[in-house]
Amino acid sequence: ANFHQQSGRAGRRNKDSLTLVVASDAPLDQHYVAHSEMLLETNNSESFQELVLDFDNILILEGHIQCAAFELPIDIKRDSLYFKEALLKKVCSERLNYKADGYHTHNRFLPWPSKLVSLRGGEEDQFAVVDITNGRNTVIEEVETSRTSFTLYDGGIFIHQGYPYLVKEFNPDERYATVQRVDVDWVTNQRDYTDVDPEEIELIRSMESSDIPVYFGKIKITIIVFGFFKMDKYNRIIDAIETHNPPVIINSKGLWIDIPKRALELCHSKKLSAAGGIHAAQHGIMALLPRFIVAGVDEIQTECKAPEKEFAERQTKRKRPARLIMYDSKGGKYGSGLSEKAFEHIDDILKGGLQRIEECPCEDGCPNCVIATFCKENNLVSSKRAAQIILHCILGHDESTFVDKIKDGPETNMPEIKVETVEPVSSHVNFSQDFQIIDVKQLKDKVALDFVIKKEE
Repeated sequence: ANFHQQSGRAGRRNKDSLTLVVASDAPLDQHYVAHSEMLLETNNSESFQELVLDFDNILILEGHIQCAAFELPIDIKRDSLYFKEALLKKVCSERLNYKADGYHTHNRFLPWPSKLVSLRGGEEDQFAVVDITNGRNTVIEEVETSRTSFTLYDGGIFIHQGYPYLVKEFNPDERYATVQRVDVDWVTNQRDYTDVDPEEIELIRSMESSDIPVYFGKIKITIIVFGFFKMDKYNRIIDAIETHNPPVIINSKGLWIDIPKRALELCHSKKLSAAGGIHAAQHGIMALLPRFIVAGVDEIQTECKAPEKEFAERQTKRKRPARLIMYDSKGGKYGSGLSEKAFEHIDDILKGGLQRIEECPCEDGCPNCVIATFCKENNLVSSKRAAQIILHCILGHDESTFVDKIKDGPETNMPEIKVETVEPVSSHVNFSQDFQIIDVKQLKDKVALDFVIKKEE
């Protein structure tokens, strides 16, 4: 959309113009370099990426109603023309201040609510950072829940305005951390793992070319910091410390696909890492998301595979179910609506991701296909070849068309597989009370039938 908008401005008043596209090494840019006709075939607004507007998300809706109430008090009877009446009543009764002339902005959004409301997503819970140096007990900063694993953990160094503070206590239940000013010449780098698990199914849909179901619903993210490295000013490790931090729980919305057992069997027979394949496939898919929805690389996240576990010498009790999973990093338990839009476009996203991976000339993965700059585990567990097997199987492709083309392992960029950390999905995910089933094939048939009827009429 940005490309067309800028090109259109350059070609105004019927004058000749030239548009130059300078591509970066990002997978999305490289996808357009390989398929430049895609930039030119977009000739109507329906082909552009979708800007997500979720009018049923009460958290996002509240922010806009708080801003509206600041301009003019909310009258439920009058303003239900613009907002769903049930949601409007709930927001007004629970989150606004009532006066004789209507509902007014809540005090916590004053004096300027527009400065406190994000246009792109909902609010995220904050952790208070309390400075207890010399008995001060002063809140010096607030940190989003999703950032706590990087900055707040017992024994870690928290940097505030360039000064180091030692984290004395981290309390996820009360949402605070106490810190004390120290004078040290080292910093800390956390060692953690994140489990991303589906909690409840709200939507199920089929795909056009495959019988593999795609799910959307509630997601629980569990972050546990199990240790940290002490790093000197040259970024060298000077010590490794083990900690026992309580888990940080984040609730969100997301989508997931259970990987067919046959895909895992093929990875095993070719001596490829299933964990590396899942990780690489998720990166390849996420890199193509901006082609379909307006989203930044940090707005939809996934579970990255940690080398401490995948490269272990002995079997771990912590096996993870084999699934591709992505979730909204903003918007809290209501989500931002971005992963739901990805859920709607999942056929094209999977096909585009596989196409980009297969067309990339590298052998074991690079930033043009499956290596992601946003990966917090530094892409150490990544298998481009296994990712191709997984995506082919999910899309329902005939094995004879791809298996022999993929080289056997082990991959040159990864150690030999000594333990298996991924297992077929066996646990059942509960359905929500009002879950919906979307049959894409029936939907397409209905659209085609409606078209024929209208044409005959």
